[in-house]
Amino acid sequence: MSRTLGAAALVLVALPAMAADIGRAGPAEAAPNSPSYDWSGAYLGVNLGYQWGTLAHLRAAPQGVAGGAQAGYGWQVGRFEFGGEADLQGSSAEDMFAPYKFSNPWFGTVRGRAGYAFDRVLLYATAGLAYGGGRLQIGGLSESATHVGWSGGAGIELGLTPHWSARAEYLFVGLEDRTYVLTGVSIGIYSHFARWGINYRF
Repeated sequence: MSRTLGAAALVLVALPAMAADIGRAGPAEAAPNSPSYDWSGAYLGVNLGYQWGTLAHLRAAPQGVAGGAQAGYGWQVGRFEFGGEADLQGSSAEDMFAPYKFSNPWFGTVRGRAGYAFDRVLLYATAGLAYGGGRLQIGGLSESATHVGWSGGAGIELGLTPHWSARAEYLFVGLEDRTYVLTGVSIGIYSHFARWGINYRF
């Protein structure tokens, strides 16, 4: 638990120093014809981070680097921002227990997002659907399955220019049990994901 809380805290404080520097910038450095930052509109981006977690009913703890792309749309009403986002990740997370090797080679989410903006700095919470693949190997045999579940987390996003923004985010991804014939039991995948990303807003 302390490891999880520590990693989540590290993610959520990764950008405030940059935000403080921008906040101290003079009016000459503000975006032209933009007295306040606008978080509305569609965006596309990429991300990279680290995934770690546990399995239900199998003593293994897959972990590894994960990265992918995200797309979303936001609406800003005053200081409040609401929107939705979808992402797809490739992951190297895997672990071995006795003769078994289990990996979570890919996963994705479709989430709602709600946040509060301090001009160029946006704090937000997010939650929604998650899905992903599991792969079990023993000897020369392998078996794959697709899991579904839920995801939730929080993050901070910093507007760098009127179109570009950077963010740090923590997500919990819970993929519910699926039965694997090679083990004869159901396996669930429960992961923590700390990632950093950049978005281009249209």
